[in-house]
Amino acid sequence: MTKEMIVSATDRETAVAILEDDQVVEFFMERERQQGVVGNVYKGRVSKVLPGMQSSFIDLGLERDGFLYVSDVITPAEALEDDPDEPSIPADDVAAGLVAQADDGDGPDETGADGGEARGANGEAAGVAGKGGDRRQRQERAAQPNIEDLLKEGQDVLVQVVKEPIGTKGARITSHVTIPGRFLVFMPTVDHIGVSRKIESREERARLRGIVRQFREAHAFNGGVIIRTAAANRPDADILGDLEYFHQVWKEIKHKSETQRAPAVIYREQSLVAKLLRDLLTDEFSVIRIDSADEHRRVTALVERIMPAMLPRVKLYTRDYPIFEEYGVRTEIDKALRSKVWLKSGGYIVINQTEALVAIDVNTGRYVGKKTTGRLEDTILKTNMEAVKEIVRQLRLRDMGGIVVLDFIDMEDKKNRQKVFQTLEQELRRDRAPSKAIQVSDFGLIIITRKRVKQSLERLMTDTCPYCTGTGTIKSSATVCQEILNEMRKVGNDLDGRGVLLRVNPEIAEALQGDERGVLREVEQVVGRKVTVRPDAYLHHEQFDVMSL
Repeated sequence: MTKEMIVSATDRETAVAILEDDQVVEFFMERERQQGVVGNVYKGRVSKVLPGMQSSFIDLGLERDGFLYVSDVITPAEALEDDPDEPSIPADDVAAGLVAQADDGDGPDETGADGGEARGANGEAAGVAGKGGDRRQRQERAAQPNIEDLLKEGQDVLVQVVKEPIGTKGARITSHVTIPGRFLVFMPTVDHIGVSRKIESREERARLRGIVRQFREAHAFNGGVIIRTAAANRPDADILGDLEYFHQVWKEIKHKSETQRAPAVIYREQSLVAKLLRDLLTDEFSVIRIDSADEHRRVTALVERIMPAMLPRVKLYTRDYPIFEEYGVRTEIDKALRSKVWLKSGGYIVINQTEALVAIDVNTGRYVGKKTTGRLEDTILKTNMEAVKEIVRQLRLRDMGGIVVLDFIDMEDKKNRQKVFQTLEQELRRDRAPSKAIQVSDFGLIIITRKRVKQSLERLMTDTCPYCTGTGTIKSSATVCQEILNEMRKVGNDLDGRGVLLRVNPEIAEALQGDERGVLREVEQVVGRKVTVRPDAYLHHEQFDVMSL
């Protein structure tokens, strides 16, 4: 598998596409006025405490208050697994001890109504691998103090954003700050040194732990450290570089938190491209293409510091033709904003995102199978197998999270159903976001829970339709005409003058003069006078005005 990173950067917007075998599988975008806040550290002020939900709202100076669960105030150090699996879980999630339990709706909106989505509070604060399992989680929950004993309204708190504001919900935040580096993740609120389980050599694990311990003792540097997979076999200077960076940053954070008034930003995460290079860059990437000279210089300097062997693979794109058009990124993004996605065979999948979950339906479409076999089961299996790969790619590309319900075409053969499920699990392993799949019926239904920390592609790049207000439908012309008649029956006796003016949308005017002209005659009978229909393009399809002449 070949991987490429395509970067398009301007003064107003930076976008990054990850390609695998020439297919776009992940997309990231940050605009000047819509910069992400995940990873930022804030000095916030408690604006509301909710004892009934064991949570609180924190004023961060953003558009909406952040949401803080009691478990994120007092997460014990024991909840951190000694060997976090990195990089399959993002660095900030590893350090916060988040499990692969996808809870897309992570708390109530600012009204305090949870909408049934407060379910994952303690689950997300559990250990990464979960030694001790549910029993330990229950013990921790039983031992937790109440939120009202920990926080009071007006109190200043230091918090970090772990999930972007989504929809009407504010940012998900935690009081346990984590600062990721290239080789380490720093956790100032715990005393813990962990090593990625992917570093298997006992000698290498001991060497890395020793470097961290010596630095902590020499600098009286408290706090926990997670040693990432990328640290394996790196020279001491690289590890010490991250530690010195953490030491300096944490001193600045403490100084600002003591001197600035809440709400205030105490620490900002790195730029989008720097974060992705820090967290994703591996030898698997064959090339990194960048269309901005300034961004190319910054990337070159960063890659030279963290992975100098990769420096020849950083290329400056100099053609006038847009880089996303050249490598087919724009076409894939446009497709990802549509509900229907066609498969190569002629089948298709339909993706519907709702407030509570994502529903994906698989259909054979134009694919009718091969003439040589003639078996319906084989046609369905091929469509389902092709749909599996496309579904996982779309999950990654659109960054859809929470509960995802997959409705595959029903298959009679149990072995075929199991084959589809196993292929799905295999494809999900390529996804960096923690996820879990469950086969819930023999009729083709599979449920996936997938975690994400940023807004989906749909919410990032689209607005709710001002015409249908997000429903996807409007009332038919016949329905609107009937509503006009009903309204006239209510107000007809109150109208003065010799005539009545009816202002409607041009489509409704056309209907009243055509298929629905019987409605217009009945309206004139109701009011007992001539009704003049005037088209007005500025009126909504469902809107109409009545006035006397």
